[in-house]
This record gives sequence, C-alpha cells and structure tokens, in this order.
Amino acid sequence: MSISEKISVEDKARLHLELATEWEELVRTVRSTVPGFENFLQPSPCSTLLQNLPDSGPIVVINVHEDRCDAIALIAGLDEPFHIPLHSFSQKKAITYSNELTAYLQLKDLRMRGVQADTDEEEDADNEPRERAIRPSVNKKLRNQIVRNILGGLWREVVKPILDALAFSRLHSSSDTTLPRIWWCPTGPMSFLPLHAAGIYGGEDSDTILNYAVSSYTPSVTLLADRIKNNHPIHQDVSGLFLTSQPNAPGLYPIPGVTKEVTSIHNQAVEHGVQALNLAGSDVTVDTALQHMEEFSCIHFACYASQDQNEPLQSRFRFHSGSLDLSTIIRKNLKNADLAFLSACQTSTGEEKLSEEVVHLAAGMLAAGYRRVVATMWAIADNHAPDVASDFYGYLSARRAEGDGSGFDGSDSAYFGVQAAAMRHSKRVFTFFSLFHTSRCI
Repeated sequence: MSISEKISVEDKARLHLELATEWEELVRTVRSTVPGFENFLQPSPCSTLLQNLPDSGPIVVINVHEDRCDAIALIAGLDEPFHIPLHSFSQKKAITYSNELTAYLQLKDLRMRGVQADTDEEEDADNEPRERAIRPSVNKKLRNQIVRNILGGLWREVVKPILDALAFSRLHSSSDTTLPRIWWCPTGPMSFLPLHAAGIYGGEDSDTILNYAVSSYTPSVTLLADRIKNNHPIHQDVSGLFLTSQPNAPGLYPIPGVTKEVTSIHNQAVEHGVQALNLAGSDVTVDTALQHMEEFSCIHFACYASQDQNEPLQSRFRFHSGSLDLSTIIRKNLKNADLAFLSACQTSTGEEKLSEEVVHLAAGMLAAGYRRVVATMWAIADNHAPDVASDFYGYLSARRAEGDGSGFDGSDSAYFGVQAAAMRHSKRVFTFFSLFHTSRCI
C-alpha cells in the first residue's frame, strides 16, 4: 500500500471508532435520562416479565437445541420461570416433523386459499376430496398416517409432558368452559408445528390437548407482557365489526367462498345487535379500509394475503383496488384495536430461514395494536372457511347475549370461538387453523 492508501485506511478506522464511541454515549444517555428506557436496546429483565403475566394460564416457551430440548413456563405468581425438561424430544425430531408436514402440505396443495384447489376435485363415497390426477399418487391412508404420526409425536414427546408438569387435568365434560389457557411461544422449527392440535386421534388411547387447555400463541413473551401491562378498555363508540371480502382480486384465482363467509357473518352480527359494516370488492379501497379500521374495534378480512420474507413490513392483504401493507397499518396507531380475523392463507406462517424472527402478518397485526388475531398457519379450503368463521362469530355473539349486551369484543374468542368450532368440526380442519390470542380483556 502507498502512504496515501495507508492514511485513507487509518482515517476510515478512526472515523469508525469515533462513531462507535458516539453510539455508546447516546445509548447511555437514553438509558440514564429518559424515563422508561432504562433497558433500551436490551432484553427485558426476567423480573419485569414476571410482573405482567396472564393469570388465566402460563406462557410456555419451547427451546430446541442439538444438545437438549426444554420448555420454560412463565406462571403468574411464581418468582422464577418453571423449567420442564423434554427428555424424549430432540432438534432432529422437530426438523423431521416440520419437513414431513411441509411435504404433506405441498402435496395437498395447501399453500393458497383458492377455488382452484376445490373445484378441480371430486368427492369419493366417503365425501373426501379426491386427489387431482397431476399430483403424485400417494395412498390416502399413508397420507393420513403422516399427519397422525406428527400430531401423536408432538403429544407424547412435547405437549403431554408439559401438561403433566403443569398439573393440567383432562376435561371429561364437553360443556365445561373453564379450561385453563396456554400461550405457546415456540422457537426454531417448533414455530411451524401445530402444538394446538397435538394429540392421538382414534383408538382406545385417543387423547388431545383439546381435552386439557385452550391454546393460543404469542410471537414473543415481551409482546404479551406489554399488552397486559398497558391494557385499557375499548371505547364503546368504536365497538363493532368491519368486514370485507375480496373474491376477485386482479391476477389471482377467484375465491367465491369469501362472499358467503362475510355475508353470513354480517347478517349474524346485525341479528344480534352488533354494529357492523360489510364492504366487498371494489367498494372498499385501501384508504377507506384504514378509515374503517379506526372506526371499528374488530375487523374480518376474507381475501388473499402475501408474506414478504425479505421485507416483513411489506407483507400485505390483496384488495380489488390495491394492496394494504403492514407498514401502513402500523403507522395508523390503532388505539382501540381489539380483534382481527384474518381469513386468508398463511397469515401466521413464518419464514424457515428466519424461524427465530417474527415475520408473518398475524404478528404484524399484533404489533399494530390488535389484542387478538385469528390466523391460519397454512391454507384453509374455500369451502371450509365460511363454516369455521360462522361458528366462531356465532359463539362470540351468543356470549355477548349472555352478558350485558353492550359492545362487541373478542375477549372470549379463544374459549367460545375457536375451541368450540374445533369440537364441532373435523379435526382435519382444525389442524390447519390456529389462534393468536395475545391478552386478557379485563
């Protein structure tokens, strides 16, 4: 190197050191002078998290590593985390289950909610959709066994040991609605597995998590703890439901089932005295959708959605007149947001290369202020979604009628919506359906 080149390199190194020093000084200033920012850019202390936990059930963090696997339960009233070793589970099993499930979903074409996957199928004598001819010929019993093996393995090796350690007992009466809650916070390959549907289906030893607890997910412990800490009532002036269906978005397969779905929900809401607005197709633009999201505490989007793995804030909902992305929603600062029902595919699907990061639409809606988000981990058939959604709102409306009848919210959505719908519908449908329920409503 010439003398001038050496000087240039030294100048760059000196500038880098000066910027690093300035950065450290700014961070120290923020932590020492700005109230509430004492832990700025640092993980929340465990003691802080333990002060703001839901009292209706534990948060269970599941960690998988090549050396060992463990669950950490955070329980209101305990001064420290409760450790649950998972001796029978391994990182290799988690990856195997995840890969097998992904292969099954790809084989079944369960990657998009679209009429294409439904209308091209015929039903056999058992009312099960036949496979299209272009798919690999795989024995139907073998396919079902793959799913049963995955759900059974998760039950025996992960979920049941956790329930036993937490002393959760089995529910023997389906009419009992006092089941405890569990907020699952999985990491790594566990993020792609349906813990909420774990169980043994069929046979004398049939048993599932549905008999023990109501499952929800949270993308992070901090998000749930902050939501509980800063909980406030929803203003009654905005209590209600905004619905939109987008059956014919340009460039995408038609999904006519969304029209039936949203119409049924809207009629049901109006019948029970709920303030509701239903706009379909080109009747709603991105701007009007944002306006109505401010005017209504709950929303129901029945449409296509797309996840941007490189730029998560650009993940979006596809409308007839354009796309509504996460960054735009988050900037609205929705102070009275309550329940978001995302009846679109893969709204809670993470990115395999970033399994530790929260990069899906459901988590983004939580960050935007919604207290509860119902989302799909994979696809849901266009002919199943209307029935599931109708049952979901039917139980919420019935619960509202049992109370004082004022307002509409999703505070009981986990208990009286998804759980009840799962009991009524086939376990196959529920396997592909999950609930993110991020906070209690006081």
